[in-house]
This record gives sequence, C-alpha cells and structure tokens, in this order.
Amino acid sequence: MTRSVRPIELPAGALLQRCRDAGAYADCYTCEVDGSVSHVGFVEAFYTTRLFKVERFILRWLARRPATDADARRLAEGTADSFSAWRVEGRAANQLLLADFTGHTKSWLMVAPGSASGAQTLTRLYFGSAVVPQAKRGPNGEPRMGFVFPALLGFHRLYSRLLLGAARASLMRAQLARTL
Repeated sequence: MTRSVRPIELPAGALLQRCRDAGAYADCYTCEVDGSVSHVGFVEAFYTTRLFKVERFILRWLARRPATDADARRLAEGTADSFSAWRVEGRAANQLLLADFTGHTKSWLMVAPGSASGAQTLTRLYFGSAVVPQAKRGPNGEPRMGFVFPALLGFHRLYSRLLLGAARASLMRAQLARTL
C-alpha cells in the first residue's frame, strides 16, 4: 500500500507552506489515483478509512473528541469547521489545512491533476503535516521541537504514508464499485 506513496517537496501554493515558513517542521507525501477525484471525495475518504477510524476511536476516548463519518463528510463539503480534535485553519478549492486543538500540529490535504497517462485521467493526492516548535528557544534563539519530536518522527513518517495509502485504496475501491 505504501509503495505508491512517496515523500515530495510541498507544491507551489500549498497552504502548509506558511507553517514551514514560520519555522515548523512540515512534510508532504503524494500518490496518484486513476480517474478524477474531487477534493470533497478525497477528504471524506481520508477521514473515513479503517486506519483513520482507529485514530478517531483513540481521540474519542482519550481526548473526548468524537467524530463520525457524517462529520467527515461535513468537513469535506465545507459545512463544518471542526472535526474531532481539529479545526479548519485554511481552505481553498482543492486544499484543506487543519490545526489540532492544542495548535501544535497541523494536517493538510490537497488534490491536483495527475501526470499524463495517455487517455487515462489521473488525480494527484497530497497529505502533509506540520509540527509547530515549542515556545522555548535554543541558545541562538532558534525554535526548539522538544525531545519527543525526534523520537516519534520515524513512526510519524510511516503512519503518514499508511494514511495516504489507505485513502488511495479507499478511492480505488469506490471507483471499482462504480464500474461494476
């Protein structure tokens, strides 16, 4: 599932870029899916995968921040400005930037036309995260990430790839079901 998901630099115009510009760690992963996928479809698929439902379950019980598939749909459609532990920080026609309730992490989703593949339409899916540095500063005034950040970075990278791969698989299954 994660083979088709790869790290990439943030594309021009990415809402997540402002986080990186402000000194946050920011990453970006991408993959392509056959067919034309709307931003609404991608956001809903991302937040309703089985893998993400595990995170929703944890947030429901540990942070008292429940969310349903219907909540994910409202977020995707733009009729809700919050979802579980996140609130909308920025929207564009093809992007969504969310901040967690602590303001320490951000999540970003974007769709764009994919690379040319003959007559086949492809959609490029993007998922990125930002981790905002702690208020504490290093000896030269640089922002500090804290000791937990490097310890969890490997897990975060793998989990990000798995989340995007799960959304891609969900979209591919939905497309297959429509053709049958």
